[in-house]
Amino acid sequence: MTRINFDEPSDGAVNDNNKVALNVRARGEGSHALWGETEHDKGGAGVVGISKVWVGVHGISTGKGHGVFGESKHGTEGGAGVLGQSTAWVGVHGISTGKGHGVIGETTGEHAPGGAGVIGKSKNWIGVLGQGPTAGRFEGNVQVTGDITLEGGGDCAEEFDVSCVDKVEPGTVMVLSSTEGELEPGSRAYDKRVAGVASGASGFRPGIVLDKKQQEFNENKRRMPIALMGKVYCKVDASYSPIELGDLLTTSPTVGHAMKANDSIKAFGTVIGKALKPLREGKGLIPVLIALQ
Repeated sequence: MTRINFDEPSDGAVNDNNKVALNVRARGEGSHALWGETEHDKGGAGVVGISKVWVGVHGISTGKGHGVFGESKHGTEGGAGVLGQSTAWVGVHGISTGKGHGVIGETTGEHAPGGAGVIGKSKNWIGVLGQGPTAGRFEGNVQVTGDITLEGGGDCAEEFDVSCVDKVEPGTVMVLSSTEGELEPGSRAYDKRVAGVASGASGFRPGIVLDKKQQEFNENKRRMPIALMGKVYCKVDASYSPIELGDLLTTSPTVGHAMKANDSIKAFGTVIGKALKPLREGKGLIPVLIALQ
């Protein structure tokens, strides 16, 4: 195979077998540093980069263009716009320091088996790694054939509009308000309006948050995640009765606090969950397994 080095843009070169025979270094000031195109009906690559040490294809754009752009128009057997494979590190690595995307994957074909905008495969780590304030966003349905693992999340929560904002902090027992769709701190014993516990106390954050919305600023009301299932730290008051491990908890007259449910008849429909730790006197935060009933 012929080895050619370019310090200036070039139209490329081929060998006698009509295959790419390049080891190319190309620079472009106004357009493409390197352009590759193939029309072979049995497959082929516009650009192939193979490296045993570091990067097979490295594309950088400091303007409005793409660092690496790949397009496949094969209509029957599929193909890849950009294919990255690595046996040691990263197949495709995309970085954007502006408002653009590190990696864009798109498929518009109508071939029966479908196709994927981005495919990430790994035998021993992560197929696709997303990092950032929003590590991933899916516009459309999501199908999962394996397990979903949520690290660090303790409960399943749903966002609600919360009134009495100055009285609400993580761990507060919340009940339905007279205003439709809003919650407020509980303030009476065995309250059938009980809805859950404000999530996020003592390092337990929600694993899943439902109905998350952007809300306009309102000094008297805000949206908060309320734990409906799972483990959450909850404010409790043991002055009504000592709380032991496994005790059922209900609302109490102490604002935003739970207490032990001693009356089994009143407890029906007002239970918040089970105590996962005892508290024999005073007020405190204890972990609770939410089980509304």
